[in-house]
Amino acid sequence: MLLDGRHNGDNFVSKLTDMKRSILIALAAVLVSLTGTAQIKQDTAAIKKLCGCFEVEFKYAETFSPDIAYQLSKPYYADAIEWIVAEESSDKKLVLQHLLVVQDDAIVKHWREDWEFEKKEWWIFDHDGAWKKKTAKEPVKGEWTQTVWETEDAPRYQGNSKWISNNGKLYWENTADAPLPRREYTKRSDYNVLERGNTIIIDKNGWTHEQDNRKIKRVAGTADKLIAEEKGYNIYRKTDEAKCKAAKDWWEKNHAFWNNVRAEWDAMLQNKTTIQLAPKVDNQTLSQAMAAVQKQGLADTAQREIIRTVLNKYTR
Repeated sequence: MLLDGRHNGDNFVSKLTDMKRSILIALAAVLVSLTGTAQIKQDTAAIKKLCGCFEVEFKYAETFSPDIAYQLSKPYYADAIEWIVAEESSDKKLVLQHLLVVQDDAIVKHWREDWEFEKKEWWIFDHDGAWKKKTAKEPVKGEWTQTVWETEDAPRYQGNSKWISNNGKLYWENTADAPLPRREYTKRSDYNVLERGNTIIIDKNGWTHEQDNRKIKRVAGTADKLIAEEKGYNIYRKTDEAKCKAAKDWWEKNHAFWNNVRAEWDAMLQNKTTIQLAPKVDNQTLSQAMAAVQKQGLADTAQREIIRTVLNKYTR
């Protein structure tokens, strides 16, 4: 009986230990969940700091070429007023639209960036207007994907990384292949891939997009050829919101059309694994074709049908 009592006592201790272990595991899971939720909220707050009215400087300079006969291009500089608005905002996805203010009241729809938490599929730029869909094989836990879209909402590049806080600043960095930048794609043909080294740095005055870029000539079946390296700084400094009023008014009148364009792009890309974008159709760029559709002022359903038709003409 004594032995049986010991045996029963051992069972009780064992069950109690298992119960404690289960409680600790459950508490750990809750703690991890709370920590993860707090991190998402912190990251989302950081991304929202990219929004607002900014005075922007765009500065680029080539720094090196392996070809001693290569002549470094002249440094590039431009400045502008830019308004960035969160067109869509949730805990795990934000859509930020950039709008340039030109000469006080002329507005140019600039690029768009989407931020998505723990995204597992990306469009990877290959070269010459071609992209391939890639599915993650490794964990993307805690990472945010930035997708940059062209002015007409065509694909540009995607990259993923974690947001890091250090010394009062917030950082996000990634390397991603992209088409030629707008400042060069009508001027140069000696390279066809811009390998972008992107670092976003947020501070109390605004934010900076610092770049360490490599200009590459890519031909299928051969090794990439480095043409030149480049340093870039896009510096966004907070300014009076009144300077962006014209952009806000313009977007209020035009965002419905561009949301339709975005929806049609999303639907198309969802069903593809590769995409090839034509630079022109009938001697017209995609931007020009979209502007023509917008001018028609069609009702929502008819407008989306024509947008879909245009996209089908420019992609395969």
